[in-house]
Amino acid sequence: MISGDDAFSGRLRDLLAEQGFRVEVAQNATRGLEIAFAGSAALVVLDETVPNEGGYEVLRRLRMKSRVPVLMLLRWDTPEERIASLEAGADDCLGNPFHPDELTARVRSILRRSEPGSLSRTLESNGIRLDMESREVFSDGAPVGLTSVEFDILAVLIRSAGHPVSRDELMEMLNHRKATPFDRSIDMHVSHLRKKFVSKADLIKTLRGEGYQFCPSGEEDVRR
Repeated sequence: MISGDDAFSGRLRDLLAEQGFRVEVAQNATRGLEIAFAGSAALVVLDETVPNEGGYEVLRRLRMKSRVPVLMLLRWDTPEERIASLEAGADDCLGNPFHPDELTARVRSILRRSEPGSLSRTLESNGIRLDMESREVFSDGAPVGLTSVEFDILAVLIRSAGHPVSRDELMEMLNHRKATPFDRSIDMHVSHLRKKFVSKADLIKTLRGEGYQFCPSGEEDVRR
């Protein structure tokens, strides 16, 4: 956890520890990045209000070198704040005020999705290959860096290649809750995916009223 607020980080550390998590608190960006880059953290909980650099700058620096899942704690619970954090590379976000149970539920959800070996298989379609064990992604043989949520969305879409997957289905699979009318997080992550596969313009289509569809090339099958 990266936070400069001793009282706040202490409460969250105790809360997560009670649920069986081992938590290390970094009270400044430098120490937090050292821990993340060392590869010893399964998840980074990042406080937007971390002093000096601020949470968004810490996230930007983190994403330059690491794909470790990030749950960003926002100063305010507004659509603008949520969109900004997802645009910056967070896997999920939680705005104040939040319920302690929601924090632990989101932490568990992110860790469950990113657990190595949870799906020890390879998915491949339209030149895109996902190694489900190492969670690496390749486009026509070239590596592509995705966040944890982007990887999971792409995996769901490839498994349903040629068929639409609704926003509600994606939200249920990833966060175990339905999308609200103002929750655009899935749309934001899909937008990021498209930008990372810009050479494949029709890779993910939007079907009005139905959701998103991964488009396999030709008669290529999806290997499960």
